[in-house]
Amino acid sequence: MSRIGKKPISITSGVKVTLKGQNITVEGPKGRLERTIHDQVEVKMEADQLLVSLRSEKFDTAFQGLTRALIANMVDGVTKGFSKVLVINGVGYRAELKGSTLNLSLGYSHPIEYPLPQGISAEVDTKANRITVSGIDKELVGIAAAEIRAFRKPEPYKGKGIKYADERIMRKAGKTGAK
Repeated sequence: MSRIGKKPISITSGVKVTLKGQNITVEGPKGRLERTIHDQVEVKMEADQLLVSLRSEKFDTAFQGLTRALIANMVDGVTKGFSKVLVINGVGYRAELKGSTLNLSLGYSHPIEYPLPQGISAEVDTKANRITVSGIDKELVGIAAAEIRAFRKPEPYKGKGIKYADERIMRKAGKTGAK
């Protein structure tokens, strides 16, 4: 059995969970999330907890742990939300937010316009060159942050580009020249 999959998911006050067949809906103060779970995984609601189990023991237990983690992220998302912080490093590199479009100047001959996905918001701190991507769906927040980072990944010599705030760039030594 999956150790993570066996742990019950506690439902906090203010969160409403609806199970309808293989569809699960979680509603909370920040919004509403829906997901269809795998056929071999069963979710039961007991008091203020959700229990995830497999329908047959022959099936792979990885789906049990995955389903439990996805549902736990849904519950956390509608109560607290998720965010990722990106740092822009480079001379002349900047970002600005206009409505739901993120305008990036990253050293290319043209500015990059990134429309934010539905349900995702961003904040730009122009003084510290930081972008904070936030939302209730952990998967969408991660995808949006990865797409923004992919416009100019940090290079290993000077560290210029867009990186996650907690990311460490392995730096390389440049050319030393002839002696």
